[in-house]
Amino acid sequence: MWFEWYMLLQHFLLCSCLISKPNYFMKKVILLFITAICLNQITSAQAKSVYFELGGPGLASINFDTRFSKSEAGLGGRVGVGGFSIDGDGVVFVPIGLNYIVGKDNRNYFEMGAGVTPVIGTGGAGDFSETFGHLLFGYRLQPANGGFTFRAFINPVFGNGFFIPYYAGLSFGYKF
Repeated sequence: MWFEWYMLLQHFLLCSCLISKPNYFMKKVILLFITAICLNQITSAQAKSVYFELGGPGLASINFDTRFSKSEAGLGGRVGVGGFSIDGDGVVFVPIGLNYIVGKDNRNYFEMGAGVTPVIGTGGAGDFSETFGHLLFGYRLQPANGGFTFRAFINPVFGNGFFIPYYAGLSFGYKF
């Protein structure tokens, strides 16, 4: 399964290099949604969810999360796409991370995780790309048989010359 993730990431990076400058922002967003759909198809794990996250490593993002085993708890991963565009200047955030959830019942969990977020920008000031790291510590409501999900978390972010320890986020979604 790790090999498929690696190959999909390579494909994403190759396609990113081939995209032309016009409509750069929209092509990136479409490519990232296709990547999330492909991840859904190649993942054989049982618990999968899609959620909208406000704050967190994607600023305002749509994310796909899955467990790497048949268990509700344990190791999992997430990939998402978020960003914004103002007057032709756009920024895309691509949060990618691993997470581990633990809980005593089949609904309420403590979540911890770490990952990276590539940031791709385009516009009047020129194109740029950066990457920052993030940690995650928080609460996750995830029903065993699917349905509404909720997450609230502290999300320290760090990068080249900066560290923001008290960044946070919320997410609302659906587990299937």
